Amino acid sequence: MDQPLGLTVHSLPSPERAMDSEARRTTSGRWKMVAVLLVCAAPVVASYFTYYVVRPEGRRNFGELIEPQRPLPGLTVTNLAGQTSPLPALKGQWLLISVAGGACDEVCGRHLYLQRQMRTGLGKDADRVDWIWLVTDEASVPDKLMPALKDATVLRVSQSGLAQWLQPVPGQQMSDHLYVVDPMGNWMMRFPANLDVANAPKAKRDLERLLRASAGWDQAGREAAKLAIH
Repeated sequence: MDQPLGLTVHSLPSPERAMDSEARRTTSGRWKMVAVLLVCAAPVVASYFTYYVVRPEGRRNFGELIEPQRPLPGLTVTNLAGQTSPLPALKGQWLLISVAGGACDEVCGRHLYLQRQMRTGLGKDADRVDWIWLVTDEASVPDKLMPALKDATVLRVSQSGLAQWLQPVPGQQMSDHLYVVDPMGNWMMRFPANLDVANAPKAKRDLERLLRASAGWDQAGREAAKLAIH
C-alpha cells in the first residue's frame, strides 16, 4: 500500500545570519592573506632585525644608518652612451654609490678607487653589490678613467633631483660621502666624509655584515653594468 510522501521543510537562514557568516569568511580570508605575506616577508625582517637589533657586544657601525630609509626616487638617468632609464631600475642589488661631476676631482677619483677595491674585496659576494657613480653634470668623463670603470655603472642624473633623496652630513657636500642602498631600493647607510684607504676596511666590514645578514633572501642577480658605459 502506498505511503504518503513525507516532506520536511527546512527554514531558510535569516538575512542577519547569512551576513554574519559571510563576514566571518571574509575576515578569515584576510587573516590568511596576512599570514602568507608575513611568511614571505619573514626572511627580510629577520635579516634587518639581526643587523640593526641583535648586535654583538662592543660592535659599532662605521657607516651611519639612515632612519627612516629613503626609497629610490623616480628620476630618469642617462648612461654614457645616451640611453635613458628610470633610477629605480637599479633595484635588485646592493648599491655602493658615489656622486660627483663628470670631470672627477681628487675626491671623486679616490671614491671610485675605494668603491672598486671594497667590492673586489667582498670575494664571492662581490656580484651582490653594484658599484655606481652618479654624475651630476654634463662634463665629459676623462678618457683615462674608462678602463678603470669597466665594472662600474656610470649614470648622469639631475643634481637637484638627487638632492631630494641623498643627503650629506650638515656642512659637507653630497660628493663627500659614499652611500649604500639595499636591494629593495632603500638608501639605508652613509659612510663618513673623507673616506680614505686607512678607513676603507671599516666600511667594507659594514658591507660584509649587511651581506651576511641578508644572505637568506638576497642573491646575486641583475648585472647593472649593462646600463653603464658599454
